[in-house]
Amino acid sequence: MPLLPPLGLEPLVEAIVLLILLVIGLVIIIVIAKVLLFFLPAAIIAAVVWYLTDFSLFWAGVAFLVVAFLSILKKK
Repeated sequence: MPLLPPLGLEPLVEAIVLLILLVIGLVIIIVIAKVLLFFLPAAIIAAVVWYLTDFSLFWAGVAFLVVAFLSILKKK
């Protein structure tokens, strides 16, 4: 006995819906990966600055913003 009842759609419609959902899922994964790759260098530099400045959140934040800004300029 299946956990969920069948939707009663035609197999072709189910396949189309499945493909649409797969494309949406892949787009979301790609966007999340790009965002993480954008923030990763800034986060690493901020963590190093935070550690070297005796845990100063102010300077870590400044370092994060500077590296993020430079990453944006580098892409243009």
